Amino acid sequence: MIRDEIWKVYKANQDLKSKNALIEKYAYMIKIVASRMYNFYGGNVEFDDLVGYGALGLIDAIEKFDIKREVKFETYAQLRIRGAIIDNLRKNDWVPRTLRKKAKLIQNTINELENQTGSIVSNQDISKKIDISVDEVEKIINEIHLFNITSLDETIYKTGKEPLDMSESPENKIEEKEFLNKLTHSIEKLSKKEKKVITLYYYEELNYKEIGNILNLSESRISQIHSKAIKDLKNKLI
Repeated sequence: MIRDEIWKVYKANQDLKSKNALIEKYAYMIKIVASRMYNFYGGNVEFDDLVGYGALGLIDAIEKFDIKREVKFETYAQLRIRGAIIDNLRKNDWVPRTLRKKAKLIQNTINELENQTGSIVSNQDISKKIDISVDEVEKIINEIHLFNITSLDETIYKTGKEPLDMSESPENKIEEKEFLNKLTHSIEKLSKKEKKVITLYYYEELNYKEIGNILNLSESRISQIHSKAIKDLKNKLI
């Protein structure tokens, strides 16, 4: 239970002064969450936009937080901030159409070449097939992860019961537990290589090139494995 007097005053009176004081107190969390997400989404979104979306999440968290719960506000707020950023990115369709088109071209080319040769496709193979430079191929492959991250984030955010929901109803607790179990089982059902890529990418925060060096595979192959893993997870969670 939170014993902070500012919280007590705000929850008792809902006054603007106390609310603003709480926003100022926890504003630092917005930049922490936004910075983490910018590392993934960066290049196609503005950091200030992420901060703005995150601010909406913080305000929502302050309004809905129950100070009687034995839950740290910081933990709850981070979930709300992240959720607000994901939600607004989705609403604003932030991924450029040109990037979507290029990403689709690369993925289709990888599938076509692998079906023809039955072997791992290199970036040089892709470059030759669609007549663009190897540097451009590598750039697009590195950007493809944006679709994968957005896809996974949105699926979890829309499908799962939000952790630490302020409602203590048995139904919410059961739904949350069932979703987390479903997510865990879905990841376990991925192939060994897919699980490895997911682990290295999301937990170790390595890029495709670094993962490729570890697994002795091309960046294009890592991209394909990543995309397939995300697609499988989405199908299992929806």
